Amino acid sequence: MAHNLTFNHRHKTFEFVLTDDGAIELWLDGCLRKRRVASDKQPQYVWTNVELEWEEHHYIEARYWAVSGELKITVNGDPLLQQTLTAS
Repeated sequence: MAHNLTFNHRHKTFEFVLTDDGAIELWLDGCLRKRRVASDKQPQYVWTNVELEWEEHHYIEARYWAVSGELKITVNGDPLLQQTLTAS
């Protein structure tokens, strides 16, 4: 069950990818920033720190619970996106 979810924050394009083998990936402008292989540990977690404006850092975090399909993405701890990924 692969999923690709594209989202924007400020002037940057991010992509959350759930691969066929259950790994999760976080991409920034077409560049892989973090990858976490599937495991029994819940949630799976990827993050990246990006400077969007002069000295203004944004900490993008994605947490995915494979058991429920729940995905939560935050920026500097504030909710940005929350949804449930379903089988396609």
